[in-house]
Amino acid sequence: MSRLAKTLALGMAAASLAVAAAACGTQYISVPKSNAALYHGAVLFSERCAGCHTLAAAGTHGSPANIRDAMDISGPNFDQRCERPIDRVLYAIENGGFSGAYMPQNVVVGQDAIDVAEFVATYAGSQIPRQAGVTPCHQRPIGTLPPGSGTVNAGSAAASAAVSGKSGSGSS
Repeated sequence: MSRLAKTLALGMAAASLAVAAAACGTQYISVPKSNAALYHGAVLFSERCAGCHTLAAAGTHGSPANIRDAMDISGPNFDQRCERPIDRVLYAIENGGFSGAYMPQNVVVGQDAIDVAEFVATYAGSQIPRQAGVTPCHQRPIGTLPPGSGTVNAGSAAASAAVSGKSGSGSS
């Protein structure tokens, strides 16, 4: 085998190994594309919230594994925290979380905010250990948004009402 052939073969093997190693541990959005609003909310969450929050359904890992390692900007791990009802999630999106200290207000607005709120309310709490006498997150009602709710740049009240009509769908 010539020197050039050996170099090419070694280069191809190294490239294959790099591609295989890069794929290890990668998570993707696990929300079915067939539910357009929830999938859209997951995509937006992945794009806008992944740096600070963990939520497996969106493939994000922004929360610290150990609270002692947390930085000021570390957000809650939504796999370990129930976020229901949906109006509570929308409030946090509009107001920069509950403390208002680090999360930007209106990180998403309008129908995008409603889609993210519904996604978080539907998928949060999936890894909370069961406790006697405590209703599991996925069995708590997601709730509805009152007509006309939404963020500063929200679209029409009809868009919000449309979410209310489907808010019970998609429990995890």
